[in-house]
Amino acid sequence: MTPMIRRNAWLPEVFNDFFDTDFMPRAAATAPAINVLENDKAYTVEVAAPGMTKEDFNVNINKDGNLVIKMERKAEQKEEDKKAHYLRREFSYSKFEQTLILPDDVEKDKIAARVNDGVLTVELPKFVQEKQTIHRQINID
Repeated sequence: MTPMIRRNAWLPEVFNDFFDTDFMPRAAATAPAINVLENDKAYTVEVAAPGMTKEDFNVNINKDGNLVIKMERKAEQKEEDKKAHYLRREFSYSKFEQTLILPDDVEKDKIAARVNDGVLTVELPKFVQEKQTIHRQINID
């Protein structure tokens, strides 16, 4: 005798119908992990992007002065056998966009980005603030 598993099939469908709408679309993709490091000279933003190349990214500063990181990749795996028909064909598409509000001490004209070993690294240099010590005699009137 095989065990019989009873599932209440209507309950998940009610939730799917409620949550998977235009107002609350299903989140099928996960966002890449982001690290933000700070030291005396700069902030560093690292975005995990395995398999991505620099052509897959767009990094810019928008009209509000915020850093916008966009990542988009389309991949298609094809088999070129002309005598056969597709039993399975896989398409892959991933898209990500993140906007980061920049601190006031970032030199926006010196921001640089690079992709290395599956990690996008964006360097945000800080303004160099020289400590001015002015020694002078103040006359008393």
